[in-house]
Amino acid sequence: MSSSVPKVKSVHEQWMELPENVVGEIVMGELYVSPRPAPKHARASSILGGSLTGPFDQGSGGPGGWWILDEPEIHLESTIIVPDIAGWKRERMPQIPDEAFFSTIPDWVCEVLSPSTAALDRARKMPFYAQSGVKYFWLVDPIAKSLEVYENDHGRWVVVHTYMDNEKVRAVPFDAIEIDLSTLWI
Repeated sequence: MSSSVPKVKSVHEQWMELPENVVGEIVMGELYVSPRPAPKHARASSILGGSLTGPFDQGSGGPGGWWILDEPEIHLESTIIVPDIAGWKRERMPQIPDEAFFSTIPDWVCEVLSPSTAALDRARKMPFYAQSGVKYFWLVDPIAKSLEVYENDHGRWVVVHTYMDNEKVRAVPFDAIEIDLSTLWI
């Protein structure tokens, strides 16, 4: 009588088998699965991305020169990560890749915090982004109604500014325009 040992699936195989109604990421070799965003999260992310797309991605009312994308899938070695919004300077990435993912680290990343993802965003993804060379990082908290802006200094995040409530802000790297934070909150 022979007994067979069930094959243990790799983290990547587990990621490939996830249902489409969740977001799966592999950060520091560990699989994280999050539900689709709640309405406050989705609203903040959508409005912020829309505010940046016209002036920075399309050059309408702003300097242009960026690719701004919602939930791009980024593959870097064994890491698969999905920021809420990310931006690449076109001088670094002249065109969008043909693959269904990106292998170039963004210049700017924004994570919108929710109760189910805040720990992952702060404790795992934030350090990964710093070590990978993302230049600017934003954390948006639609419950606390805040925007935290960071700049990378040799792999360490330095707080540039924290904005609250309904402030009108000019935040790096998108300080060419004013963003009314009140439009992000419901």
